Amino acid sequence: MYSTLEQKYQRLQKDLTGGVIALGGILCTGTLWYWQVEKWSLLDAAYMTVFTLATVGYGELQPLGKRGRMFTICLILMGVIVIGFIVNRFTEALIEGYFQEGARIRQQRRLVDSLIGHYIICGFGRTGRQIALEFQAEYISFVVIDSAVQSVEAALALGYTAVQGDATLDETLVNVGIDRAICIVAALPSDAENLYTVMSAKTLNPKVRAIARATTEEAVKKLQRGGADAVVSPYISGGKRMAAAALRPQVMDFLDVVLTGTDSSFYMEEFLIDPNSCVYVGQTLRNAKLRSQSGALVLAVRRAGGTLIVGPTGETAIEGGDMLICLGTAEQLRTLNQILSPLSFRLPRSPN
Repeated sequence: MYSTLEQKYQRLQKDLTGGVIALGGILCTGTLWYWQVEKWSLLDAAYMTVFTLATVGYGELQPLGKRGRMFTICLILMGVIVIGFIVNRFTEALIEGYFQEGARIRQQRRLVDSLIGHYIICGFGRTGRQIALEFQAEYISFVVIDSAVQSVEAALALGYTAVQGDATLDETLVNVGIDRAICIVAALPSDAENLYTVMSAKTLNPKVRAIARATTEEAVKKLQRGGADAVVSPYISGGKRMAAAALRPQVMDFLDVVLTGTDSSFYMEEFLIDPNSCVYVGQTLRNAKLRSQSGALVLAVRRAGGTLIVGPTGETAIEGGDMLICLGTAEQLRTLNQILSPLSFRLPRSPN
């Protein structure tokens, strides 16, 4: 699914290509006529055709009969029409900057094609903009999809990679590399659109993590049944957050600091323990000495079976498939990442 600008650019390309082909056909027709019908030499025939189409008025190289002159008139008219069409389209391209747009589109395509392990944001409304802002702050590779030209242009103006298209269509998701993505965020305004997007994404890439926006509790359940790994309702989450801010303001301030990537000194991150490569599998947290080696604090452990251990003690054992939820600075978390060598490490990333 191409953007409107890209469609215009492609149509312009087709028009110019068609015009050049038509001009070439007229040149060949004129040359063949003077060569085969008028019995001129091939060089004279080509020369006569070129200056006839150019309307420079050199006159006839050799005398022409009525039939030859009628053909020459038709040749001039066809040449004027085709050349005028080409000049018109070329001028339009220069004035409207389609050549620059074409270069930008090709660059955008190459960039999208090169993405691996990226995130896909579907919808660039208020929710999508905030998600993109957070991803950018964490130096995450992502691409934005939106059906509105204005939204795509706004995303491009902010330096994001953006594509215009319908995120519910398989073709659009394939174009942005859904098979290579690790997560898709459906932040479209309609619950139905978010459901279709999640279902399409899971069909094309069953391993992709799907996060969806929902406006009602009923939509939350449907999206979960449709394959969404996590569903967020702005109204429900917003209400809970406002209540928590009223009752526990300092806790909310702390969570804001560690959960968002903008102007943050501390981060919370999750590390997946690979049972095949992590040397600390089977050891306790005390023996592993993760805190003393990295400075990061292990806040919780999510077992592979789903059990959540909050505030693990030194005697808590590290098992294969565990998800360690840790708190620390960017440097501390990077050090911990090198120690554990997890399958997936995303945040925070260095801008370099």
